[in-house]
Amino acid sequence: MYSLDEINWRTLDMNREIDKKAIRCLRLLESFDFSAVRTMCTQDATVWHNDGTGEQTLDEKLKQLESLVPKVTSMRYDITRQFWNGDEVLQQQVLHLLTPDGSRSEIHAAMYFRFRGDLIDRIEEYAYEAGGA
Repeated sequence: MYSLDEINWRTLDMNREIDKKAIRCLRLLESFDFSAVRTMCTQDATVWHNDGTGEQTLDEKLKQLESLVPKVTSMRYDITRQFWNGDEVLQQQVLHLLTPDGSRSEIHAAMYFRFRGDLIDRIEEYAYEAGGA
């Protein structure tokens, strides 16, 4: 939580709707539209995930996600909580996956988005798989 003194009031522009932009990014991932996700981000955007991969460029992460498309029939993010402040969005979500063999799984996660202007500059995801349904 930020104190009122720590908030950068110049960047706190409610018209930017960074909360909606974070959700739009996930909706584009659901539709496997990786090129549209790319346009929502800065050129040097970075991604960190707690899967052991470490720091990646956005392009590396999108390439990794693209390689998973044949293994996933559908995916859906259900956002359970979302908070935003200045240039940051933090949300809790559940990713529902369906594979071609009909198996389902859920991945519970907290995802952090940092914005530079109107573009996503950093994404961090802290996730764990809940198992099959």
